[in-house]
Amino acid sequence: MNNQISREKFIKLGSLAITASLVSELAFAGETLSSTIKRKNDSLLMRKLIISNDLRVENILKKSSLNPNIRLNNFRSLASEISSMSASAANSKSKHYRSKALTEKLGEHITILLNGQYNDGTLDAGGNRQSPPDTGFVLEYICAAAAVLNSDKHQELQAVREILKKFILSAGEAMVTGGVHTPNHRWVICAALASINSLYPNIRYVQRIDEWLAEGIYQNEDGHYLERSGNYSAVINRAFITMARLLNRPELLRPVFKNLTTYFYYSEPNGDLVSIDSRRQDQFQTLTITKFYLQYRYMAIHTNNPMFSDIANTIESLPDFEDRILSNALIYFMENTDLQKNLPVLRKVSHDFEKFFKTSNLVRIRHENTSITLFGGNDKPILVTSGRSSNPNLLSFRKGNAILRHMRISTSFFRMGYFRSDGISKDGNTYKLKENKEAYYYQPISEQSRKIDGDYTLSQSPDRRFWNKMDFDSRKKSNVKKQTSVVEITENNGLLNIEITIDGPKNVEVTIEMCFNKGGILTGAEPIGNDNYILKSGFGTYAIGRDTIAFGAGKNGHQHINKLESEQYGYHQGSLRSNGIHVYITGYTPFSHEMTIG
Repeated sequence: MNNQISREKFIKLGSLAITASLVSELAFAGETLSSTIKRKNDSLLMRKLIISNDLRVENILKKSSLNPNIRLNNFRSLASEISSMSASAANSKSKHYRSKALTEKLGEHITILLNGQYNDGTLDAGGNRQSPPDTGFVLEYICAAAAVLNSDKHQELQAVREILKKFILSAGEAMVTGGVHTPNHRWVICAALASINSLYPNIRYVQRIDEWLAEGIYQNEDGHYLERSGNYSAVINRAFITMARLLNRPELLRPVFKNLTTYFYYSEPNGDLVSIDSRRQDQFQTLTITKFYLQYRYMAIHTNNPMFSDIANTIESLPDFEDRILSNALIYFMENTDLQKNLPVLRKVSHDFEKFFKTSNLVRIRHENTSITLFGGNDKPILVTSGRSSNPNLLSFRKGNAILRHMRISTSFFRMGYFRSDGISKDGNTYKLKENKEAYYYQPISEQSRKIDGDYTLSQSPDRRFWNKMDFDSRKKSNVKKQTSVVEITENNGLLNIEITIDGPKNVEVTIEMCFNKGGILTGAEPIGNDNYILKSGFGTYAIGRDTIAFGAGKNGHQHINKLESEQYGYHQGSLRSNGIHVYITGYTPFSHEMTIG
C-alpha cells in the first residue's frame, strides 16, 4: 500500500508549521544527500550490543515466571524485556537464537501484556487509566519486536508472532481513536501508528497520523518544541524519525535536525544536559545526552553531519552508555539496519562557543573544560505545575569535575521568593537579568460590593501571593511597594564578573545561594550546619582533585537562610532545596554587591 503524500499536500496540512530554523533549507538538503553514501557496518558495536543483550536476556530467564493473575499497573518494563528477548531470539549470532526456553518466556510475557489490555486496546500506566499515549510508548518496544520476529520465519516463533499481532492490532484501534494529555503524546501516537502500518497496513492509520500532523509542528527559533524539555525532545525526535522512515516523509527530519543541533550546545563535557529551561518535570532533574544517542547516530549516518557524528562518538564513551544503550538497544539496530552502519569520520568539531538562545532566554558558554549556563526564561506568572518553566536557577558554572550546580537569589520582600528574571538582554559582553516585583495592601471594599454577612468571593490577591475570601477585584490597591533586582554578568575567557543590585524598600533581607556538588573540598566559608556555609568575606574555593572554582567576595548581613522559596511554598511546607553543599552570601537592601566566579 502506498502511504506517501505529496510535499505540497503535506505542507498544506500544516505539518511543517515551524517558526524558524537553525539551518537553511539548502543546508539541510545538502546534508541529507550524504545518506546515499555506502558504509560498512560497525561490526564491533554490533558484537557489543549482542553480548550485552544476551546478558540481559539471561537475567530475564533467571527470574521466576510472572503470575498471570496479578495485574500490572505499568507495562513499559515488561515491553522492554519482550523487545530484548525478541532481539536475541531472532539474531543468529546470539547464544539464545531460537532458544526454546526463551520462546516460552516470551510467550509468558506477551500473555501478561494481553491480559492487561482492555477491550478498547489500551493499557493502564500508573494513575493514567486506559491510556492511549502510554499504550503508544509500549508499542515502541512491541512493534520493533514484531518487526524483528516477523523477519524470522522459524516455525517455533509462529505462536509468539500471532499473539503479538493480536495485541498490536487491538492497540491500533486505540491509536486511531484515542486522545492525549501533552504535546509530545501526539507524536508518540503517530509513531505508533506508523509502526503498526508498516507491519499491518491500513489507510486508517495514515489518516489518523495526518489528522494529528495537521495541527502543525511547533518549533521555536532556538530549536525547542512546545515543552522545551530534553526528556520529551528525545521522545519527539524518535517519533519523527520513525514516521520519516516508515512513511517516506523526509521532511519530518527537519525539526529533528534543528533540535539535535540545539542539544549539542546544551550538553556538558561529562554528558549532562542543561535542563533548567524545561517546562516539564526534568527542569529539576539531571539528564544525560545518552537518551539522544540513537537519534544522533541515525542523523549522523543519514546527513553526514560532523556535529552529530562527534556527539554520537562522545556518548559511546560515557559511563551510562552500557546500561542505557548496549543493554537494550539491539532490537532497534535490527529493526532499523541503517543504525548498524559506521559513523562518518569527519572534521573535528569545536566545543568552544558562546550561544545565546534568545527565545528561551538561555546562554551557553564553553571554553576548554569550563562550561557556563545563564537562564532568565521562566514563564510568568510563576505557577508550580507541569507545563510551565519555574526553575529559579539563574547561573551554573563547571570547571572540569568541579561543579557549581546553581546560583539563586532570594529576598524577603513580602515573601515573594526567588529572583526569576524577566528575560535576558545583552549589551556588549555583558548579559543583564532584571526582575520587577510589586506587592500591595488593600482598601475597604467598594460600597456596591458590600455584603451584610461578610461572605465574600474566595479569590487570589493581585500580587498572586495568596488566596482569601476578600473579593480582591472589588477593592482598590494601596501602599504599593516595588522592588527591582538587576544581575549583570560579564564573561571573560571563563571568568565571570557578577554585579547584583537590588533596590526598593529598605532593610529587606537578601540571600545569594550557591549549591556545589557533594564530594568536593570547600575552603573560606564558615559552616553553620546541615551542609550550609556562610561566606562572610573574602574568597572561597571549591575543589575536586585538580579542578577548582574560586568565588567571592563574601558578605554577611544575616544568617536567615530558610524559607527562601516563596509564601506559596512556605504555606505547604514545600522546598526547592537541591542536594549539595550550600554557600550563602547575605545582606540587606539597598543591596549592591560585586563578585567573581572562575
